[in-house]
Amino acid sequence: MGAFHRLNLLHFTLSLVVIAVNGHNITAILEGFPDYSVYNSFLTQTKLADEINTRETITCLVLNNGAMSALTSKHPLSVVKNILSLHVLLDYYDPQKLHKISDGTTLTTTLYQTTGNAPGNLGFVNITDLQGGKVGFGSAIPGSKLDSSYTKSVKQIPYNISILEISAPIIAPGILTAPAPSSSGVNITGLLEKAGCKTFASLLTSSGVLKTYESALDKGLTVFAPSDEAFKAEGVPDLSKLTNAEQVSLLEYHASPDYKPKGTLKTTKDPISTLATNGAGKYDLTVTTAGDSMTLHTGVGPSRVAEAVFDSPPVAIFTVDNVLLPSELFGKSPSPAPAPEPVSSPSPTPSLSPSPSPMSEAPSPLAASPPAPPSGTPVGSPADSPAGSSENSTSDNAAGHVSAPLLGTIIFTVFAAVVSSVILS
Repeated sequence: MGAFHRLNLLHFTLSLVVIAVNGHNITAILEGFPDYSVYNSFLTQTKLADEINTRETITCLVLNNGAMSALTSKHPLSVVKNILSLHVLLDYYDPQKLHKISDGTTLTTTLYQTTGNAPGNLGFVNITDLQGGKVGFGSAIPGSKLDSSYTKSVKQIPYNISILEISAPIIAPGILTAPAPSSSGVNITGLLEKAGCKTFASLLTSSGVLKTYESALDKGLTVFAPSDEAFKAEGVPDLSKLTNAEQVSLLEYHASPDYKPKGTLKTTKDPISTLATNGAGKYDLTVTTAGDSMTLHTGVGPSRVAEAVFDSPPVAIFTVDNVLLPSELFGKSPSPAPAPEPVSSPSPTPSLSPSPSPMSEAPSPLAASPPAPPSGTPVGSPADSPAGSSENSTSDNAAGHVSAPLLGTIIFTVFAAVVSSVILS
C-alpha cells in the first residue's frame, strides 16, 4: 500500500473515531419529526435538553403535539418541566426490551428523581407489559393507574438513547398541584439563609444588590452563593476595605442574568456573563466539568459548585465552596516562578557510541502500543439487548461512551502506526 493510501486510511480512521465520540443531541434528533415540535420546544425552554444531552444511557418518552398542547396550556413552565422530567428514564428501553421485562413489570428511575423534589417513589415510573402486546406506563406511587401506553418507536441509538412515543402524559400524584412559585415570588435571601449562606444574604441586603437580583428574576437568573464557611476561609480578602462600587461589583459577579440549571452549566463552553459584566471579557466566569462535578474559574482561583438550592424556571440558585474573586478586582492568579538555571560546570567530552543500525532508527510503535480492546460484547451492555435492530435504530453513535483517556490511546496508536509505516515505506 502506498504512502498516499496510508494517509487516506489515517484520515478516515480518525474521522470514524471523532464521529464515535460525538454525543447525542435530543433537539437535533427531534427536528426531523415535526409531530413532536411542541415537545422539542419545551425541552429547550425548560433547559431539559441540556441535561438529556449530558446523559449516556437514557430513554425519552415523547408526546405528540396534540397531547403537549393540552398539557402546556394548563400549567406554568415550572410544572411542565417537572412533568417532562418524569418522562426521561435513566435507562435504555427499546421496543424489544419493553416486552422482555422481568416478571412483566418494573419501576425505573427518571430525571425527576434526581432533582431532590421527588419524595419516596414520586420520581419513578411503572412500566408493565400488558396482555395483547400493549405496554403501560404510570406513576410508581402505589394505587396509580397505567394511564399511558406505548404507541410507537421514534428513534434509537443503541444503547445510548431511545425515543419512544406514548399515548398520554404520565402524571404522578401531586405533581400538578405542587406549588409552582413565580419568579417574582422567589425569596432569594430566605433560600440563601436556609442553605447556610447567611453572610452572603446579609451582604446582598446591606449593599442594595438584592434589588438588582430581584429585577433580573423574570428574565432569568442564576446565583452562585458562597457558604458561610467560604467567607472564613484563608485567603479571602477583607471585604470592608473595598469601596462601595467594588463591593457591588463583587456581589453582582456571583450571579448570571440567565437561567442556567445544572445540565446547562455542564454543557457550557463559552464564558458566562455575570451581572457585573460591563464589556467583552469583563467580569465573566468559565466552567469545567469532571464527571458530575462542576468548577467555576475566575482567573484568580477555582470554586466547586456544591449543590442546587433552588431550580424552577427561570431561576436557579447554587452554593459554591469559595468566594468568587474576579481578576478585575483582585488580579490574575500568580504564575509559578521559573526554576533557577543550574550553574554550568565543565562536563567531560562524551564518548561516541556506535551508530545504530538502520533497522533500529525507527522502532515500530506497535510494540509499545496497548493491546486492542476486545471485540466481544462490552461489559456494560444490557444483558437483555435486542437480537435485532428496530426500524428506527441507528448505530452511528453507538460508541459514544468512549472515555477521554481511551480515546487518546486509540488516536495515538493509530496515528503512530500509520505515520511510521508511511515513513518506513
